[in-house]
Amino acid sequence: MTARTGLLPFWKNYDRKLYLKAAILADELGYDSFWIPEAWGYEIFSLLTEIAVHTKQIKLGTGIVNCFSRSPGLLAMNAATVDEISEGRFILGLGTSGQRVIEGFHAREFKKPLTQLRDVIRVTKTLLSGKRLNESGAKLHDYRPFELAMKPLRADVPIYVAALKQQSITSIGELADGWIPTFWPYNKLDRGHAWIAEGAAKAGRNPSEIVTAPFTTVIPLGDAGVREARQIIAFYIGGMGDYYKELLGSFGYADECKRVDDLYRDKTTRSRAPDAVSDEMIEVLTIAGDPKHCIAELQRRREYGIDLPILNLPSNLPWPMIELFIRTMAPAS
Repeated sequence: MTARTGLLPFWKNYDRKLYLKAAILADELGYDSFWIPEAWGYEIFSLLTEIAVHTKQIKLGTGIVNCFSRSPGLLAMNAATVDEISEGRFILGLGTSGQRVIEGFHAREFKKPLTQLRDVIRVTKTLLSGKRLNESGAKLHDYRPFELAMKPLRADVPIYVAALKQQSITSIGELADGWIPTFWPYNKLDRGHAWIAEGAAKAGRNPSEIVTAPFTTVIPLGDAGVREARQIIAFYIGGMGDYYKELLGSFGYADECKRVDDLYRDKTTRSRAPDAVSDEMIEVLTIAGDPKHCIAELQRRREYGIDLPILNLPSNLPWPMIELFIRTMAPAS
């Protein structure tokens, strides 16, 4: 059986027509899934609907949609609608986002994010299965006995969760169908898998049925790819708040993160931050080098429990370069 691989464009400077073309090509080449991000640009379910009507087999996922800006009931409606239009190819990828985006852009209170996330999963599963909303077991609201005024195509639309912390990952084992880790060292995935198993045990589920689908940075550009990997890692450590510093620090990279962060925070030394990224960090967080190495390494890493690597598409490049990447990393390569 061909190993499954997904694709994900970057949300910033999103080129709608270019990535529609990318999704069509990915469909033709046998990719498992095409995921769309959402921040404060394009609206995610409209983009997926457009892709759905132009593709035939490829699965379509939100990668990811936050659990605050839409009500749990609306997210269930979104999932049911896109799943029907795509003829059963939809995956609901969820996350909490952060306080700055939820309160500063969406004007929603960022309160009890894990409980909110769990409520969205419960409400979505309840409504898709044809049950009444007051049966969902949600904790934050007292729902009335609504049910969807349409028959969902599937009662079991897969729900994946992007999570980095223990409680959230344990909840995946209890309630969700897939885990989307980001910038998690591939050789340390067993820690997350153990937490998923804990949650699965609580719910009487088989943890092996829960998909591990990490967002994966692959740069098949030889030495230039290694340089680009250094820049990406430095940005995540120095420019993305404390999430990734805390995560990587817990895996033994606290000293390296501090060196990178100190350089990145000072604009006069920011250009030197990538040089402080160690070779080991490049190896565990990205796949960089010549194309043959990247293809072989992606396959090797599946042995660590990666079921569905979701490859980040190159950003701010013309179509010929995007097409080359998609063809190079295609499942049959």
